[in-house]
Amino acid sequence: MMQTPQQKYNPKEVEERIQKFWVDHAIFKKSIEQRKGNKPFIFLEGPPTANGLPHPGHVLTRVMKDLILRYQTMNGHYILRKAGWDTHGLPVEIEVEKKLGLADKQAIEKYGVAKFNVECKKIVFRYEHAWVEMTQRIAFWLDMDTPYITLKNEYIESVWWSLQQAWKKKLLYRGHKVVPYCPRCGTALSTHEISQGYKVVEDPSIFVKFKIKNEEGYFLAWTTTPWTLISNVALAVHPTEPYIKIRSNGEILILAEQRAAILLKGQEYDILDRFTGKELEHTEYEPLFTYASPEKKAWFVVLADFVTMEDGTGIVHIAPAFGEDDYAVGRAYDLPVVQLVKLDGTFPEEVTLWRGQFVKDADPNIIQYLEERGLLSGIKKHSHEYPFCWRCDSPLLYYAMESWFIAMSKVQESLVKNNNQIAWYPPHLQQGRFGDFIRDVKDWALSRDRYWGTPLPIWTCSNKECNHAICIGSVQELRELSTDFPEKYD
Repeated sequence: MMQTPQQKYNPKEVEERIQKFWVDHAIFKKSIEQRKGNKPFIFLEGPPTANGLPHPGHVLTRVMKDLILRYQTMNGHYILRKAGWDTHGLPVEIEVEKKLGLADKQAIEKYGVAKFNVECKKIVFRYEHAWVEMTQRIAFWLDMDTPYITLKNEYIESVWWSLQQAWKKKLLYRGHKVVPYCPRCGTALSTHEISQGYKVVEDPSIFVKFKIKNEEGYFLAWTTTPWTLISNVALAVHPTEPYIKIRSNGEILILAEQRAAILLKGQEYDILDRFTGKELEHTEYEPLFTYASPEKKAWFVVLADFVTMEDGTGIVHIAPAFGEDDYAVGRAYDLPVVQLVKLDGTFPEEVTLWRGQFVKDADPNIIQYLEERGLLSGIKKHSHEYPFCWRCDSPLLYYAMESWFIAMSKVQESLVKNNNQIAWYPPHLQQGRFGDFIRDVKDWALSRDRYWGTPLPIWTCSNKECNHAICIGSVQELRELSTDFPEKYD
């Protein structure tokens, strides 16, 4: 029977009619079954979180996925379109913190971790219906009836298996390194996570005088993180660059010759002596602060190739607890790791002048202290990119701490080789954004000192001198090794 064409086009009516036809006749299911046995095209759904409403950006990415999958389906490929839900992690925790009025990790622990996790589980599918409806309305064919869900035990167990494979290949290790750290969330972040939260900020750029020990004069150093000066243990110079000792305005200063020509342009000064950076190595100076009493030798000049003549004074202050380069040079010279900052980002009791202050908030007070004591040579604003937590928007700190790492640096060559064999769309990503990432890949800081996530399946001996550890790859293995495994677990 013929239908009379509609006089007025109604897109909503057309959408609903066609979608009803698809459902009534199982068209999506048939499109998969008809191609069973054909060459597969593998699709992995990068899962959204269902504790937040979908927005236009999600519509765009889902439409793009569907276009590719429909094209490959028309080419005859067999494609399993399994949906997924990302149900773990900081986004969920922060939502629950807001709901319960919990300010930080201490408040969570006081409330009770088990109770907190129950609340997390309650909200992870709050907007599932909205996601399903949106996915259906835009005609993204996706199996949402049997999705993979990251909180399910079988999924967690698959992560355990993967970690055990890395463990067996000696790619999983415990180390003490400087990692990006959110003081508000109380956890380390990966390099991928911090790439999502950079902002252009203005920080104080200060020139600080360090008194040379048993000699008249000062080393003139530069920093954009005044708060790290509290934990200073060394000054770094470039080994081959020329440095000069000058008399300027009645003061004797040592700095890089190239930088003196720029920083003191238009000013009169007398050059008293010249050295290479190498000649300054091991020269001692007096500490700016005496809050720390390190057991190892500190407060002397070290050599470092990363010292640049592009900015600053050619002399860099070193605080191994708060910078990757600082930490590396600290290990080379066996410097103490002075860590006068608590995990919440505030100064501890022993830093009497600024105890309890958040470190970046203390910058103006530290600058004033240096100025009052005649140790501040100059100050200006420095505009640069700074990492913020991608979820809570707090400024991140680079913080030396113990963590479990996946040794991505060991597989870097393999990553680059395999990347070169991939057909990228758009092509510029291959050697651009993604290529840059893997060429400079860092070991992955895996540990997250949080509560709602996949538990790390590593057990270590309580005897610190033993250091024996095992990595569990399945629930069955855990059951076999346990002395009191519960009948029911979640």
